[in-house]
Amino acid sequence: MDIQKEGDFLKIGYARVSTGLQNLDLQEDSLEKFGCEKVFTDHMSGAKSNRPGLETAIEFVRSGDTLVVWRLDRLGRNMEDLITIVNRLNNRGVSFHSLQENITMDKSSSTGQLMFHLFAAFAEFERNLILERSAAGRAAARARGRFGGRPEKLNKSDLELMKMLIDNGTPIKTIAERWNVSRTTIYRYLNKLEEKNTERV
Repeated sequence: MDIQKEGDFLKIGYARVSTGLQNLDLQEDSLEKFGCEKVFTDHMSGAKSNRPGLETAIEFVRSGDTLVVWRLDRLGRNMEDLITIVNRLNNRGVSFHSLQENITMDKSSSTGQLMFHLFAAFAEFERNLILERSAAGRAAARARGRFGGRPEKLNKSDLELMKMLIDNGTPIKTIAERWNVSRTTIYRYLNKLEEKNTERV
């Protein structure tokens, strides 16, 4: 049965989480509550250029429809990627809406375009700021002699920062270099954290 009906303008949702870090329930519930007729999903880092769920969503929407995401960073890897995707939608007559930032962007709204660029730029700035603070903190700790040749066990705040960065599309390789640990180490600790969170539920 085809959801698309002639003359109807649909709200189509897109949700994404990084593999193994969290589930899609929060995003899907929010999108359905907003009135999305269908929700496409991806279980992968935003850093990956090939996101089949997103591509399917973009192919599905028609002129007059609105593609909806829970938060801006669910859609694009960085500001350039976000702008490319939204412009691709707008050129086909499709609007874009982000729930958390409460902004809508389409060709007819200059305010929407301005707000989108501002939010996207701020999101990228925030991510870079977190990386810089983390690197500075680790360097300061090493200077005080708290670190030997091998990095110490990652603490909870480290893991929370890592989760935020991964969810925002930062490559694992970049995070591993900033914390001076291997990618395997990051995956191991994040999986342990996920298991603890699951046990609490």
